[in-house]
Amino acid sequence: MQAIASAGVRRIFTLSGNHIMPVFDAALDAGIGLIHVRHEAAAVHMADAWSRLTGEPGIALVTGGPGHANAVGALYTAAMAEAPVLLLSGHAPNNQLGTGAFQEMRQAEIAAPLSKAALTSARAEDLAGDFARAVRLARSGRPGPVQFNLPVDCLEGEIDVAQAPDAAAFAAEPMPLARGVAEDLLKRLTNAKRPLILAGPVFVTRTGREIAAALQAATGIPVVGMESPRGLGDPSLGAIAQMVAQADCILLLGKRLDFTLKFGQPPAFAPTCEFLQIDAEADEIARTRRAVGDRLLASALAEPSSAAQTLAQHARPAAQSGWLNDVKSAIAYRPAAWDTATSNQSGRLHPVQALRPLQALLDRHPESVFVSDGGEIGQWAQACLTAPNRVINGVAGSIGAGLPFAVAASLAKPGAPVIAVMGDGTFGFHPAEMDTAVRYKLPFLCVVGNDARWNAEYQIQLRDYGSNRLHSCELLPTRYDNVAAAFGGHGALVTSAAELLPAAERALASGLPACLNVMIEGLAAPTVVRP
Repeated sequence: MQAIASAGVRRIFTLSGNHIMPVFDAALDAGIGLIHVRHEAAAVHMADAWSRLTGEPGIALVTGGPGHANAVGALYTAAMAEAPVLLLSGHAPNNQLGTGAFQEMRQAEIAAPLSKAALTSARAEDLAGDFARAVRLARSGRPGPVQFNLPVDCLEGEIDVAQAPDAAAFAAEPMPLARGVAEDLLKRLTNAKRPLILAGPVFVTRTGREIAAALQAATGIPVVGMESPRGLGDPSLGAIAQMVAQADCILLLGKRLDFTLKFGQPPAFAPTCEFLQIDAEADEIARTRRAVGDRLLASALAEPSSAAQTLAQHARPAAQSGWLNDVKSAIAYRPAAWDTATSNQSGRLHPVQALRPLQALLDRHPESVFVSDGGEIGQWAQACLTAPNRVINGVAGSIGAGLPFAVAASLAKPGAPVIAVMGDGTFGFHPAEMDTAVRYKLPFLCVVGNDARWNAEYQIQLRDYGSNRLHSCELLPTRYDNVAAAFGGHGALVTSAAELLPAAERALASGLPACLNVMIEGLAAPTVVRP
């Protein structure tokens, strides 16, 4: 616990269990708050959001065996979001392994595919040093989750606490971009007519956006942060796909050339488009080369955030270009028809009617937080809403993290409005975290777009198999607002556009975790195309 405090950690998201009671006891004297949640996966999701919003490592602490198994699935969302998260799991005693110990499980092997590393301490005196190593791994190169097992016999062992690591032990390992390489990449970019810099998820946090904006200002080249599973079809980026198709030179700045970028192939990219790449992982550069061959003209192994700062430092002063302005305009574009969008169904709202009015609430505070989770409704939300801080389900495309994200956001940004938009399916994953929010007095506004179905899958069935093949996607039009109220929160049902903003105002004024159950027309996510 002294090591955890030395790492700058203020909060641990946890669910109690036999294996970790020694840590709970030590927390009393450590000055670190324990946020006790209702499901282990929720603890990981909260740690994920906390790390993205604060820049600190996010720590989830769960018990061993089934508690660990419950938590592991949430690591995938954190991994794809490139969030420095640590999952600390209690573990059967080392001296009982192989004997049928209580909740004995091959925990490291289970977590390894979803994390940068999975570690298990062998001795009590190794715990603090192993934790410091885990933090360094989570923060270094491409950030991501690390899983760390805490055997009970280690937690109950005796050590000299004076040996706990200091703050320097937790720093990320540097991976700088050499000046000569930076100058070569800049030269290639500036010689292009329509260059683009596509940046990975770390550039979509608040700090990351500031770094990206500085790079764009220094170079005059559009820098586009990407973190959506829709990739080039991300509606929050407007008509970006049309601009990418015109680019003649693209720098992949920590952005994987994966399904979100159509693997770099035509027609998403011009057949003659050239690629440059800066990445912390050699495997990613090799994968890009396999995809585009000799069109990858140059690459560098470096940490993308620091590399972006190096590029900005050595860039020549750039004037605003027509290309930069055109890309900005394409990203900002939204169809004019949205301004008058209404639902075709009585008692239900068009998604734009349900979402656009909420922007006024997000604009009221310099630290407001927008959370987006779910399938089609999440995409509508990202197209309609912006905030100084944003946490979405990310490249993973998994759903269910919205409520835990909102809890952590309220804790990370006290006093700022937190608006979390999610689908009715999403709400069902972790509704009991309303109880967590009530216990810790953490207000937020959860807006549930209720179309009484798993709409993303419904839309796939409709598109690919036809209206006579729709099945097994239906839900009940449940009163999720009453669920929130039953946990001690605030709830309200919205069935008309006129009710929405007044209901949202009352919900925020309640000072409680609140749910607006908004009945919506189940529409497919928008595809934004500029004429």
